Amino acid sequence: MNKTLSNFILALVIGLVLVNCANRGRPTGGEKDTTPPVITSASPKNYATNFKGKEIRINFNEYIKINNLQKQLIISPPMKTQPQITPLGGASKYITIKIFDTLQPNTTYAFNFGNSIEDNNEGNPYPYFRYVFSTGKTIDSLSVKGQINDALSREPDTFVSVMLYEADATYTDSIVYKKTPKYITNTLDSVTTFSIDNVKAGKYKLLAIKDANSDNKYQSKSDKIAFYKDFITVPNNDTYKLKLFKEAEAFKVIKPRQNAANKIDFPFIGDYSNVKITLKSKTPANFKSRITKDKETDSLYFWYTPKDLEIDSLIFKVSNKNYDNNFTVLLKDKKRDTLIIKTTSFGTIGSKELFKIHGSTPFKSFNTNKITVINTDSVKVKFKTKFDTINNTLALDFKKLESSTYQIKMLPEAITDFFGDKNDTLNYTVQTVPKSNFGNLRIKVNNATYPIIVQLTNAKGEIKYEQISAKKEALDFLDISPGKYYIRVIFDTNKNNKYDSGNYLKGVQPERVSHFEISESIRADWSYEETLTLLKK
Repeated sequence: MNKTLSNFILALVIGLVLVNCANRGRPTGGEKDTTPPVITSASPKNYATNFKGKEIRINFNEYIKINNLQKQLIISPPMKTQPQITPLGGASKYITIKIFDTLQPNTTYAFNFGNSIEDNNEGNPYPYFRYVFSTGKTIDSLSVKGQINDALSREPDTFVSVMLYEADATYTDSIVYKKTPKYITNTLDSVTTFSIDNVKAGKYKLLAIKDANSDNKYQSKSDKIAFYKDFITVPNNDTYKLKLFKEAEAFKVIKPRQNAANKIDFPFIGDYSNVKITLKSKTPANFKSRITKDKETDSLYFWYTPKDLEIDSLIFKVSNKNYDNNFTVLLKDKKRDTLIIKTTSFGTIGSKELFKIHGSTPFKSFNTNKITVINTDSVKVKFKTKFDTINNTLALDFKKLESSTYQIKMLPEAITDFFGDKNDTLNYTVQTVPKSNFGNLRIKVNNATYPIIVQLTNAKGEIKYEQISAKKEALDFLDISPGKYYIRVIFDTNKNNKYDSGNYLKGVQPERVSHFEISESIRADWSYEETLTLLKK
């Protein structure tokens, strides 16, 4: 082997060794920084007294950034003019707070930053930093502690504001709508407990708000509220439990209008169950009317005939509990709605489910001789009809067998509407599935105060099945679709077969609700039993 070739082979070997060594590992930046930033100083210092300045500076040992300040920052007592806090959108080694509001004398102020302060590189938060100062000689150091639960839902809301109003000579219950509280805190995004700190001794009203527009005032249309029934006195060692609820809106009609010939639309909010709509205008002897509710929206429809009333407006009186108002509706030349019939029963139907049809115009009469239900064996099935006038639905109630097909046929003129229009031939097909596709659940309840409403809900709290019980008994939920369910028990105190929310101004708390998680998911062709033991109150 000549010298040149030997040198080449040696160089090649050395190169391969170097490449192999180089690929064995790569340099890294070391371990990830998990240390939160550290405050090195503050001017004025934290917990300063006799505060008279307009600017605060808080210094850190590294560059920091501020995230989600609008949600995280809670200032107690609230300031009418919000202070300017920097940095926002950048990084800095310090925070400045510029105060524009006139501070109250002899008052302790607290800036609760939550988890908004993070180091700039890794986002490690400085958890729940509070900057406190007093305009007087001392720092108020008392606290009010408690827990918030949702009155109806299994999971409580996050970012709930908890407030104290001074119960002095100027206090009225309506103050929560008009003024900001004396002290405030927030549950933020991860806890249901609260602590209002740096409180002065005194008498207070304690309440909480899920504050939709973050103005520290209560708007019943958009906010949830919770309140403690009595005034509280500070100091004390009590732990307060609050139930957050959405008030039922009072009934109100919102500007009625004509949206078709012979049809007046009455949009509303609140409970319409006892509403009366009375026509005050003079009408001919052959005048007739009907009221139905829209299937999708909160609107009542006033239908009338004949069309030609020879007047340009109608005057109505709308009354309900604690509501009475008059409305004038201008009439225009519009096209009348025609009869369109649809069903809410498609494909499969439950063994106890009713077959329903709904009309675009009010149903008036039915010829059941022109309606047939035929089963899989081509045999006619007996049925009963149920007519819901307000929802304008016709329901057929007939016995259903599992794994069967049913043909529903409605011949022409089986249905006549309010205006005399009749249907064309209608054909529908529904099927039942095997019982083995479903599960069954028996629920036993201990320590209940009857009546109770027992509901099976999904994780979102949507009601899937419901039973009402007036006495101690086992409740059997049969033919349940497989899946994960939760149990909600409502104590129906006023015996009206529904959940009733609270009312702040009336001092009414929402009806009591208890939640349970079923031990396992419901499976097809299985039966389960759950025993619920309710806490006595």
